[in-house]
Amino acid sequence: MQMKTILLPALFALFLVCWQDVSSGADRSADIVIYGGTSGAITAAIQAKRLGHSVVIVCPDRHLGGLTSGGLGWTDTGDKAVIGGLSREFYHRVWKFYDRPEAWRFQSREAYGNKGQGNPAIDGQQRTMWIFEPHVAEQVFEDWIREAGIEVIRETFLDRGPNGVVKEGKQVRAIRSLQGDTYRARVFIDATYEGDLMASAGISFRVGRESNDQYGEQWNGNQVGILHHRHHFGVLKQGISPYKVPGDPKSGLLPHVDASPPGVRGEGDHRVQAYCFRMCLTDHTENRVPFPKPEGYNAEEYKLLRRILNAGWREGFQKFDPIPNRKTDTNNHGPFSTDYIGQNYDYPNASYERRREILEKHRRYQQGLMYFLANDSGIPAEVRDAFSKWGLASDEFVDNGHWPHQLYVREARRMIGSFVMTEHEILKNRPVVDSIGMGSYTIDSHNVRRYVTQDGFVQNEGDIGVSTRGPYSISMRSILPKDSEVTNVIVPVCLSCTHIAFGSIRMEPVFMILGESASSIASLAIRNSSPVQSVSYADVRKILDANGQVLQLVSSPDQVSSDSIRGIIVDNEIATLRGNWTPSTATKPYWGSNYLHDNNDKSSKSEAVFETQQPLQGRYKVWMSYCPASNRTRSLNVTIHHQNGSSVLSVDQTQTPSHKPWKELGTFTWDGTPVRVVITNAQTDGHVVVDAFRWEKTDP
Repeated sequence: MQMKTILLPALFALFLVCWQDVSSGADRSADIVIYGGTSGAITAAIQAKRLGHSVVIVCPDRHLGGLTSGGLGWTDTGDKAVIGGLSREFYHRVWKFYDRPEAWRFQSREAYGNKGQGNPAIDGQQRTMWIFEPHVAEQVFEDWIREAGIEVIRETFLDRGPNGVVKEGKQVRAIRSLQGDTYRARVFIDATYEGDLMASAGISFRVGRESNDQYGEQWNGNQVGILHHRHHFGVLKQGISPYKVPGDPKSGLLPHVDASPPGVRGEGDHRVQAYCFRMCLTDHTENRVPFPKPEGYNAEEYKLLRRILNAGWREGFQKFDPIPNRKTDTNNHGPFSTDYIGQNYDYPNASYERRREILEKHRRYQQGLMYFLANDSGIPAEVRDAFSKWGLASDEFVDNGHWPHQLYVREARRMIGSFVMTEHEILKNRPVVDSIGMGSYTIDSHNVRRYVTQDGFVQNEGDIGVSTRGPYSISMRSILPKDSEVTNVIVPVCLSCTHIAFGSIRMEPVFMILGESASSIASLAIRNSSPVQSVSYADVRKILDANGQVLQLVSSPDQVSSDSIRGIIVDNEIATLRGNWTPSTATKPYWGSNYLHDNNDKSSKSEAVFETQQPLQGRYKVWMSYCPASNRTRSLNVTIHHQNGSSVLSVDQTQTPSHKPWKELGTFTWDGTPVRVVITNAQTDGHVVVDAFRWEKTDP
């Protein structure tokens, strides 16, 4: 009670900003009405205002910014060069905030350093900052909205019943809230994570994973047997039983294990990526609140995790990503972590009441997880002691018990629009002729279920990490519905794409990019009194180019263009990794979005295994990609498994490859056998670098 009393003045001041008191039954009109309070909603509103339109944000949430202000401060940037326009302006505003000495309260700027996701967190040359505290992001958004004079209607939910969306032919004329208020507009933008306005307007959508066959993809559907990241039980030296009594199926399954069979790889289903809360934690005593024990806590819910820890797993702090002032953006990592796998399948289409139940289940699960790790007597003392030094940051989420106010809805509905983005566009196998922005982050899907293997052990399924081979363009048509359904709604968040394409597109900087582009299209539709589908792409491009939006990117010298490279490529992002590998972009060039190195740490064995997804038949030239430097190893052993057994080659990584960054290792034959290359840092005398391998078919 004392803590609440202390924090109430700050809470009151925070929500005075842009607060709108709307009486029941109000009737409002604007050129553009934006439904949602996400980062993409904010950039859409800013752009609409700058283009001279009246705009209203109708926001189901109390807080603005979605995940960007809800705990995701370790920004998933990918290639920062493609983040332009208002999205980049946001990160510039964050930089300005931290460019003041008073912003560093619990840590000096020098002590924080400059670590980001393979990139510097603070880019002084570009005056941007990509890593930040949740309350800072929210303040930046609030200031931005206030300066622009944009009206925000908070805690206002769309009536998803038959009277919630008023249509006349193929146009939405108005939307109504549960409070009974009406909002009229010429164009509506659905910028929610769930796509509620989209669905209520009668626009086609999909939930779950398409089959690989539907769009001719490789990485969609059931991914049984695919283990890309370290979020699976294969990272352990022994199998883990899923049963209450180890090895006894009759005893029943432990909590959070799916009883359904493994299924067939590539088949479509109803499952969506697991959700979690991106917690903001600290080990700073003055700012730390001990992990709360949630109501209904039962340590047996985490019995599977206890088995994992007692089997030797010690990577619990791997995703305590550092943000300023001795805090973290804590994300899922490992076989059993913050992702509440399999507990969200009905969330996308659920009622508001059911969604609140799902959110509360996620909160209790994750709070219980942290309490378990810090207090359970059945786990190794070293783990318990380490976690007990951490807690929630007392100056974050002050009106919500220091717990994030936004559930990480990684995926919900996806529109089926006039054009569907697939992995073919993400991997640049097919061109995009109407780019309204670019993405570049790895194709990244989290697990969707935990099941029992045919051997009787527990395993996770659905986690995918595939390099996009550099930035890609996003089609204007992918945020527009079919013109046969609705002609004045734009959907920049739950856009038209497949499950696996969304795995890359779904990053917060991209949502801000697409929000700006959505309002640019809306502006032209209003000025021309035309359907959004009839807006000229050339006119949209003129607006976006003038605002610094990046629509195409000339091949960067840091990365290798996929257009000039032939063969089958396996990047480090889909290699099977053991030990300690660190991503980096410090030395150029490299393949994909980064490379890995072992920090010259020889205290434990680190291994990387590169395998093609399909067996090879015939003779192939094998190439290895690495970026040389004087501190690299001169004696890296590379083992190539082929038809005649295996060959061990020694590579001097201080030497520049003749086809930089590709070094030819030799020509080998395969007869339909699995293709496997193994690298370890054993007996090496410097930093070991892991980037990519390539198999190029030679003439018979």
